[in-house]
Amino acid sequence: GEGGLLQQLTKRVIEAAMDGEITDHLGYEKHDPAGKDGGNSRNGSRAKTVLTDVGPVEIVVPRDRDGSFEPQIVKKRQRRLTGVEDMVLSLSAKGLTTGEISAHLAEVYGAEVSRQTISTITDKVMDGMAEWQNRPLDRVYPVVFLDAINVKIRDGKVANRPIYVALAVTAEGTRDILGLWAGDGGEGAKFWFQVCTELKNRGVEDVLMAVCDGLTGLPDAINTVWPKTVVQTCVVHLLRNSFKYASRQHWDAIAKALKPVYTAPTEQASEQRFLEFAETWGERYPAIIRLWENAWAEFVPFLAFDAEIRKVVCSTNAIESVNARIRRAVRARGHFPNEQAALKCVYLAVMALDPTGTGRRRWITRWKPALNAFDLAFEGRLTAGRN
Repeated sequence: GEGGLLQQLTKRVIEAAMDGEITDHLGYEKHDPAGKDGGNSRNGSRAKTVLTDVGPVEIVVPRDRDGSFEPQIVKKRQRRLTGVEDMVLSLSAKGLTTGEISAHLAEVYGAEVSRQTISTITDKVMDGMAEWQNRPLDRVYPVVFLDAINVKIRDGKVANRPIYVALAVTAEGTRDILGLWAGDGGEGAKFWFQVCTELKNRGVEDVLMAVCDGLTGLPDAINTVWPKTVVQTCVVHLLRNSFKYASRQHWDAIAKALKPVYTAPTEQASEQRFLEFAETWGERYPAIIRLWENAWAEFVPFLAFDAEIRKVVCSTNAIESVNARIRRAVRARGHFPNEQAALKCVYLAVMALDPTGTGRRRWITRWKPALNAFDLAFEGRLTAGRN
């Protein structure tokens, strides 16, 4: 609380640090005779209030006679310590609006932070986002997941606009978001072609497998950029789209009946299991049968590969965990005033993934069997791209 122990400790630590800084700057201790008539010297102090993690703290900032002292722990004109900025960014990444963040800081820390100040803090990430979006990439990726999330943007009127996400499994077994792009709502396959071209220009020479939804024209767009890439329809998308045509009471039964189709040991066995599924559910839900038949050519490629490769391709944790975090942040906002605000929200959400690094360590531990399987199945392209 106000005037509490944490605020007093924070005040003492900051003031002690600044006393040390001005001592280094002047070259002598306070009250040391060595500084007498030695040119520049201490010249009193001034009061200043800074916002910290424990609320507003009033500190005393030392001054020197010629005004050359530049404190580093709390710089001139700085009103917030970095912990507060980190807190604002963290709350924003979780989907809180500027008003909600302001109310939270006032309620918990007794700190009055305006919406404009919070917006200014979050706007700083856009410079980092531009650099991140244009960073060089690896030469080869075993798997790249391509997906889009619809967000509501108020551009004259509120309308759904896609945010495109490219998530890669790296040759070291980690997950890496390659980029985020705001679409104009036009033809998706054409925009994905531009995205793939940009990735290639940033250094991606080869992608072993690309996993995407069943968008018409997307496989051709991918193979135009990377001719050797195996394009695989995302099984999770197929299942989710299947449920759209079925009553809620039948979802569990349909999921159970479809599992033998995508876990079959061979393409022939998968086709046999699908015929059995069609015989059972075709009359009630013909649209589900048609959905799988139309996607069959892009669904079956992964059935020819080792179980370790299938595990990576079919992992719901890869792209779905990213999508879930993005949807949570987007849903909390409702809609955005412009495209830039939507991208900022999504960027903050993906930057907040796996903050402890636990997921990264787990992926690396499980990756070695899949690495060997990819190298054998794709005739050394993975190793050649890494060298």
